[in-house]
Amino acid sequence: MENDSESRIDSSSTTDRTSKSSNIESLGLSHSKLAYDGNFIRSASGVFMAGEIVFGLLVWTLIGGTEYLHVLPLGWVMFVSVFYWVLTVILFLLYLTMAHKRVPQIPWNILGICFNGSASVLYLTAAVICAVSLNVAIRGRYYFISWVASTIFASLAMVCYAGNTTVYFKTWRSKCEDI
Repeated sequence: MENDSESRIDSSSTTDRTSKSSNIESLGLSHSKLAYDGNFIRSASGVFMAGEIVFGLLVWTLIGGTEYLHVLPLGWVMFVSVFYWVLTVILFLLYLTMAHKRVPQIPWNILGICFNGSASVLYLTAAVICAVSLNVAIRGRYYFISWVASTIFASLAMVCYAGNTTVYFKTWRSKCEDI
């Protein structure tokens, strides 16, 4: 008796799923073909990108919470950190959902080398500017502590971008040797 009711429930849920999918297709919509790549998060590139996102977020929130507009070079630090943070989040989501595999025309390894290489150079300038701007701050004030922390996190973000550049370069180099 119980098996009959369970089989009716199973068959009705299957019918509901097929009717929903046919309704979606009849409206001209399709199912998402994006997949979740759990291995990406555990890869070296995924770990570096997670570090880039976390450290970049800390850089611009620590500076953004102070009166950084009085020190003009910190505007450059804000630009670099926000710009690369947004692009890194977008790339992270592309790799996480494997959407990058749907566009094989883009040389993703070369894009990764150029993107991470430029980010590491610009984050190096941002960390130096942050460190030099500490001379303007009054020691012991809240913004001095925030600027010190942002200098450290900008340096860590730069190390993550440089590490990711190395990973992409090694991947690109190994594919070139296979040809």
